[in-house]
Amino acid sequence: MLGLASCAVLAAAFGLVVAELPPTPSSWPHDYPGKPSGDYSPEWQSYYEVKDQLPNVTFPLPHSFAGNIGVNRPGHPNNTLFFWALEKENGSLTAGADERSDVPWGIWLNGGPGSSSMLGFIYENGPIRMQPDGSISPDEYSWDRLADYIWIDQPVGTGWATTDSDGYVHDEDEMGRDFMGFLENLVKVFPSLKKRPLYLTGESYAGTYIPYIMKTYFGLPEPPVNIVKFAIGDGTIGSEAVFEILPTVTTLETYPQLIGYDPEVFEWFREQEHLCGYDLNLTYPQDGHFPDLQLIPPTDPNRAGFVDLATGKTAKTHTRMDSARAVRERVGLARVAKSSTHEERTSGVAKRDLSLRSNGTIDTWYGCFLFDEMMEYALNYTYPWNVNGNVETWEGIDVYQVTDALSPEAPIDGSGFFNDPRTRAALHAPTSKDWVGSIWYPFLGDPVNGFDPSVAPMAFLDDLAANASAHNIPIVLYSGNEDALVAHRGTEVVIQNTTFGGIQGFTRRPSTPWYDDSGVRAGVVHQERNWTYVLIEDVGHLVGYNSPTRASLHPAYTLLREFILGNNRTGLVTNVNGAVNVLGGEDVALEVDAIPATAAIYVGSVTTQSTYEYPAATIAAWESYIATATVVSAKAAVAAAASAQNGAPYQAGGVPVLATVVLVAASFVVSLSVSV
Repeated sequence: MLGLASCAVLAAAFGLVVAELPPTPSSWPHDYPGKPSGDYSPEWQSYYEVKDQLPNVTFPLPHSFAGNIGVNRPGHPNNTLFFWALEKENGSLTAGADERSDVPWGIWLNGGPGSSSMLGFIYENGPIRMQPDGSISPDEYSWDRLADYIWIDQPVGTGWATTDSDGYVHDEDEMGRDFMGFLENLVKVFPSLKKRPLYLTGESYAGTYIPYIMKTYFGLPEPPVNIVKFAIGDGTIGSEAVFEILPTVTTLETYPQLIGYDPEVFEWFREQEHLCGYDLNLTYPQDGHFPDLQLIPPTDPNRAGFVDLATGKTAKTHTRMDSARAVRERVGLARVAKSSTHEERTSGVAKRDLSLRSNGTIDTWYGCFLFDEMMEYALNYTYPWNVNGNVETWEGIDVYQVTDALSPEAPIDGSGFFNDPRTRAALHAPTSKDWVGSIWYPFLGDPVNGFDPSVAPMAFLDDLAANASAHNIPIVLYSGNEDALVAHRGTEVVIQNTTFGGIQGFTRRPSTPWYDDSGVRAGVVHQERNWTYVLIEDVGHLVGYNSPTRASLHPAYTLLREFILGNNRTGLVTNVNGAVNVLGGEDVALEVDAIPATAAIYVGSVTTQSTYEYPAATIAAWESYIATATVVSAKAAVAAAASAQNGAPYQAGGVPVLATVVLVAASFVVSLSVSV
């Protein structure tokens, strides 16, 4: 799957040891025959219309338009975003300014930062589905079947978006201004889009993009479009500590295969979670903002490079850096660690015994980077990852979909298709650059490392939520249960840390099941005060990507139809004269931190050749253990629900809501609730 494995390979190939500013090449849009003169207008529709056959596409595609549109940044005429817009029905995008005013349209954004939204187009939710062998098949569940939809490469310089060498965005605020400038020009070409209801959607680092886009939108006296809802999937709304590291123990509860169903190892990780202050107590409603978390680096002298990476930047910068880039750099730095660990194993000292670990104190080798430790434990000691994976590059373990243990993974790379001269010409794409699925985006606001210097959206989410409420704009946050890198626990923490509709967080714990079109339970949904949270089972980070167990059920399509474009009220909390009701009911079995996922791990090269499951006795022993180990949490959930029904916040066993935070000299603060 797209992301970490390939990034880690790059890190190994280029020998990354310290961060450096990524390249900043110049690019510019290409002028194709028939380009109109003057400002953008409906006259440009014919210019952008996709009229030519695309290579290897043997089936009809919807009527579409594609090309580059400027962002209106002064002094940077070459700064453009690339779009591919598909009509739900012929003529729906080319309608006049006062036509179809109540007909919805949508925008899709991939993340990165630096990932092209064309990846989503050909692998997740567009009409083209690229196969591992490079062949192309139709996707009958493309999102354009539900609304006019536009996939956009942004920020400038990403995918086929163009920019001068000094025109890359400095930070997310500039990204937001560029995006509004693009939309201002887009609606000149397609006038009906100005007033029609817009649904802004995206995933991953779009969890940073979209809040900043909305922040810009709310600051404009006359926005160029009419945004009526925004939805973020597996989004980086919180800091790196929140979306990546804090959820580690929850991920192990979801996928105990990562530690071979070993209770001793689980207890050790849970102890580390507590020592690092990551065992936050979620209450319904939440009583006060969460404390600052600590990203505590290793203290072992042999880990100096890792410590430099972790502490050499300000907290503000570190929290907003590309998580995949951060991990791949840490992978490059960890080679000494891998060698040392291997010596422990081959000398007969099993790490599983934890006899050489720092029991009772924060581990000196990993510090509080529990996510790294979980992944490297699996690659060192847990079948099938320790046999089929590569511990130095993290190849063979998929942080975006834990069940995927393919090595090498199925490629997600559309470069052969997009850089074909026929595709390039048909889509009016630039000739000044080749399309690349993902780049290491060089934020000019950090001229040394190119990291994103912007504060995490979680820091201003209260204000954003207040603006959304004032404008009656609902918010949808959704997560794939199999995503380890941007795990659902982080999204739940974000929600409970945010005040919306006058109350902090949800008042009841999400526990309402929702079902796909076949009647199979698809996960959990909860809705309160214009906020919707959806957990989707059996899928990972890329919810629209094929899931081995749910591929034919199309959960992303159902999600869009029912909870984003639609108004499905399942999971909605109502309160009439003090009587609380949740539409669709509440299932106490779902009032848990983690829903156990499938026992099968998929093994093979590029495609699945076999599946592996641990012995039934091992799984049964684990289930017996975990039922007891989490009983306190289960009782807390029930008590919280009962307390919330009576209108009072709940604190488990009298434990203060603000969890203890361990402070060490080497640590630095990652702000959860205060804007930097």
